[in-house]
Amino acid sequence: MDDRFWHLKNCDLFERLTADELELVESRSRVKTFKRSSLIYLPTDSGNSILLLTSGRVKIYHLTAEGKQALLALIDPGELFGELAVLDSGQRDEFAEAMEASTLVMIPRDVVSGLMTTHPAVALSVSRLMGLRRKKIERRLKSLLFRSNRERLVHLLMELAEKYGRLTPDGLQIDVKLSHQELANIIGSTRETVTVILGELQHERSVIVRRRQIILTQPDQLAASIDLPAPQIPRPTDLRNPVMQSPR
Repeated sequence: MDDRFWHLKNCDLFERLTADELELVESRSRVKTFKRSSLIYLPTDSGNSILLLTSGRVKIYHLTAEGKQALLALIDPGELFGELAVLDSGQRDEFAEAMEASTLVMIPRDVVSGLMTTHPAVALSVSRLMGLRRKKIERRLKSLLFRSNRERLVHLLMELAEKYGRLTPDGLQIDVKLSHQELANIIGSTRETVTVILGELQHERSVIVRRRQIILTQPDQLAASIDLPAPQIPRPTDLRNPVMQSPR
């Protein structure tokens, strides 16, 4: 297998395929790189492929009627996105943008659809991915509808801590850098409001903010303040990406 496609072999979605089937997926797929801030697809683009991020980071978002970004998801290496193309060959309905220089494997829709027909495990994995993503969006929507700006921001910090949290001497560090505007885009607020709330949390000594880096000094108390359990931080043995294994 071409070294550029080792990600396919190590992706859980394809782990049960035979060598010949993997070779077919590789022969039909292509690798593409994107510069920081480049658009990967637009809502008007055809949904003719599923994408596997192999390096970098991607954000998925809508634009509101006022032209503001409503951030739906952050995609990290080893994660698939654009999976709705499997069910609908029409147009995309969101934006995908590279937050940093990123490399993708673009897998044709018909290839994945064919594998779902012949391999129940592939169909189950795609369905599970869709379900988990929908669950996250629904949970965020409920937060937007029924919580204050402060509660929504704390809720988001808990989500980010569970996905990107790393224990340090200062506290629970969120290892993804997001601007105040990007945080505001996710919770449906304004940059100014997020700045004020983070200032309040710093004054309360609940967080430390350093150059777009956030450290939660009292994560358990913050979670309890909005009736959430303390964030579950992956143990060292759990750090393998659930979608893609590390190369050997």
